[in-house]
Amino acid sequence: MNKKASFPAMPDLSALAAPSTGGMEDEAWISVIQKMESIYTDLLYYQVELEEKNAALETAQRFIDSVMSSMSDILIVCDVNGHIQQVNAAFTRAVGIEEAVLKGRLYTSLFTETSVDTAAAFLQSVRQAPVEDIEADLQHQDGSAVPMAINCSPRRDHNNRYSGMVLTGRPLGELRLAYDQLNAAHAELKTTQKQLIQSEKMASLGRLVAGVTHELNNPISIIYGNMYALRRYETRFSDYISRLGSITDPAEQAQLRQQLRVDRMLDDIGPLIDGSLEGAERVNDIVQNLLRFSIPQQQSVSEFNLNKITSTALQWVLRSSGVTPDVQLDIDPSLTVKNREGYVHQILVNLVQNAVDALEHIREPRLCLQATADDARITLTITDNGTGIAENDLVRLFDPFFTRKQVGKGTGLGLYISYGLATEQCNGDLRAENTADGGARFPLELPRERAP
Repeated sequence: MNKKASFPAMPDLSALAAPSTGGMEDEAWISVIQKMESIYTDLLYYQVELEEKNAALETAQRFIDSVMSSMSDILIVCDVNGHIQQVNAAFTRAVGIEEAVLKGRLYTSLFTETSVDTAAAFLQSVRQAPVEDIEADLQHQDGSAVPMAINCSPRRDHNNRYSGMVLTGRPLGELRLAYDQLNAAHAELKTTQKQLIQSEKMASLGRLVAGVTHELNNPISIIYGNMYALRRYETRFSDYISRLGSITDPAEQAQLRQQLRVDRMLDDIGPLIDGSLEGAERVNDIVQNLLRFSIPQQQSVSEFNLNKITSTALQWVLRSSGVTPDVQLDIDPSLTVKNREGYVHQILVNLVQNAVDALEHIREPRLCLQATADDARITLTITDNGTGIAENDLVRLFDPFFTRKQVGKGTGLGLYISYGLATEQCNGDLRAENTADGGARFPLELPRERAP
């Protein structure tokens, strides 16, 4: 800290006054004394002002030094020719070289051979625009490389003239570690999300198993019955053919044909085969729906009939439910959507199940599924006449694990997963709102044709 300038006390100039010799001489001498007193006063004022400015400069310097020493990023200050003028403590810690050794050296000497050319370009580039996030390696004192993300900005004087540049940087090791941690967290989140979706699928399938079993039982029973009939017909045909070879009389042949009812069996074979094929196709459709619904795989985009898939979701839920609502299905039978069928199916199952649960204690339960469409989008709305949704719950309805159901009645994931599937996997939207008569309404919006 600079010492304060000090001046001696103003001497008593009256003692220097010459003996009075006349009026004019006395006045001149007094004028000289007054001028000296004025100059001394000015000197005292300038001394005080200079001391205040020195104190302010020292405070500013201490502030700048404290800021530079506390920075975690490295800092290098260079002149217009690229000679180092100042570095901060973070830099000396990063490369193991003291500031006194570095002053006056070219900044390019701080970089490894592989990064010198990149660093040398800073001197010209920074005159045009700041340099941002350039990867370069500093040379450590022990010869190792220190990877850095370097930024370079121009430095200007009080006349706004270019006077050098300032390099700042952060070790890439920290950034790469943070990036790797972020990547790992994102991968874990995606895995957890897939597990939640799969868990909810299995939970939904467990609730729907009775309905699915009933859906499978009908076509399988038809096939089973038809196979028994065909087995009986096969026995009769074998008997007819074996006996026909020993009969030459046309009348006896006709009598045998009538006795074994061959013509009637021939008429029945076609419908029996058609019915069995239809039952087999129905079983195949149900199995394929189950596979699309339950297998944890990325669903491909395909065209499907919205009415058909909605009807399947309704049947699965209602067959296993103790509630039998009055269902109104208002969807054009020819309406098709090009999207991920398995995900849409899961959304519909969850929404129908949610609506049916809301109708559990309603005296005259009603469920309406209605679809409207334009050239770009389809809106499928599921409406119930239940008790509706509390206003405070509307904003949390799609949050994970949020539920108003009793323990064991739901996981709190159905609507959360449905919203994620609708928005992320199907490029659509899902909302929840109350109806005027007290029920709830869930509009599901889907694009007519989702991009692959």
